[in-house]
Order: sequence, then C-alpha cells, then structure tokens
Amino acid sequence: MLIVLTGIDGSGKTTAARALVDSARAEGRSALLLSNHAARRRMSLLSERFGWTAAPRVVDFVETGVRLFNVLVNHARARQFDGLVVMDRHLHCQLALRRATGLGRGKLLPWLLEKLPAADLHVHFDTDPTVAHQRVMARGTDQETVADLRAFREAYRSLPEFDRFVVVDANGEPGDVLAQLNRAIHSTSNAPAHLSPPPPTHPTRGQITSY
Repeated sequence: MLIVLTGIDGSGKTTAARALVDSARAEGRSALLLSNHAARRRMSLLSERFGWTAAPRVVDFVETGVRLFNVLVNHARARQFDGLVVMDRHLHCQLALRRATGLGRGKLLPWLLEKLPAADLHVHFDTDPTVAHQRVMARGTDQETVADLRAFREAYRSLPEFDRFVVVDANGEPGDVLAQLNRAIHSTSNAPAHLSPPPPTHPTRGQITSY
C-alpha cells in the first residue's frame, strides 16, 4: 500500500509519517518511510546565513531538480518493496510552491504525476498557518513567515488534484492527527484488514474531511 502525505511546513506530516511507520514495524509488519524533500530547509538556512535572496525561478529550478530526483528514486524503491510505503511529500508540493510564488505549473510535473503509480491514499494535512508558524519557529531549523505559509496553504487548496485528497485537521496534538490518519487508512477500500486503527484512548479533536 502506498500512502502520500502532503501539507505546508509545520503541519506535522513528517512526525505522523514516522509514527505510522514505527507503529507498523512494532507490530511486525513491513513498512518503509520515503522522503521526497526539495532541500527547502537547507536553502532557507543558507539564504539567512549569507544574506542573499534568489529569484523565485532559480529557487524553483533547484527545488524541482532535487524533489524530482527523490520522487523518481523513491518510486523505484517502492516498486521493489512488499509492504506499507509512506511518502513524505510528493510532486504536488512543488506545484503548490510554484502557485504560491506566482509561477506556472509547467508541463513536466503534471505529466509525471499522470505516469507515476498513483497512491492508494493521499492524505493532506490542513493546518492553520499561525499554528504551523509556531511549530516551525519552535523547531528552530528553518524560517517561514505566516504570510508565506498562508499562501502555500491556499495554493495547495487550489490545485486541481486537491479534490482527490483526503484532508485531515492537523491543528491538534500528534496523537489526534495520527488517529485521523489511521481512520483514513482504514476507510480506504484497498487497505488490508491489519491496518485498521487501534481503539482511541481519548476523543480526537479533528475529523476527516473529503474535498
């Protein structure tokens, strides 16, 4: 089973991806976590350190190259793996970043999305930009503004692919978000029976919403 997680920075998708894979492995099941990052955090740190600001097209060129390489390599790895595969980010992230910075979709990434194996489940972590900003600042490894996160969120929601995503409320605690993710997996027709979520130990704050 292939699961793709997307969301703005600070939405908790990486934390949830690790928890999902760790939980599956603890139960003796095969699970693989793959990251389709684009080196945004490293570029942000370099920009802050040296005080330079690259043009949006230059940034997109570098990010697209890194992300595209990771996506292609990770899909090849996923095809050879028998078990649960969780991808943290995908090409949709770059399409949303492009829209947020006023760039066009281009032709290559949409074409590749049609050619690459579709995820059995694509879960989008929807987060209030102010909450996401607090999380980004708390981890202290990169810099984002509330305005940038707000634009990124709206860009995701405007993608034509967004209607096919399962959207979870990622404003709550990690355990609440993971419970939503497990319910989303359980509700997927392709999900094996052993992926059903454990009984909740406390009420969850969010709900799964399909857009």
